[in-house]
Amino acid sequence: MVVVTNRICVKKGMGKKMAPMFTKEGPLQSFDGFEKVEVLVSEQEDHDEMSVNMYWQSQEQFEVWRQSDAFKQAHHRPANGGPTAENNPVISSQLVISQVASTATKI
Repeated sequence: MVVVTNRICVKKGMGKKMAPMFTKEGPLQSFDGFEKVEVLVSEQEDHDEMSVNMYWQSQEQFEVWRQSDAFKQAHHRPANGGPTAENNPVISSQLVISQVASTATKI
């Protein structure tokens, strides 16, 4: 199993507002190998940090999603009417792909 984390730094107060966009029902849920997505929000003094964690059975299955038309459509931003530098809530983002090496569950 792999966890794909998109670490997104957003403007103060935007983390909780944006979180539902990443968990709404859509084509992602029907992709082979997809397990779940969760969004963590950490409110810092001057910004919010979001960790969008996607759980996949394999990295190859994640890559199929990443190359799909559904992925492109989900991440498409219109040229006109899209966010400008002034109104874009995203400050930065970083994608991290991790192999699950060890887990523990409640006994």
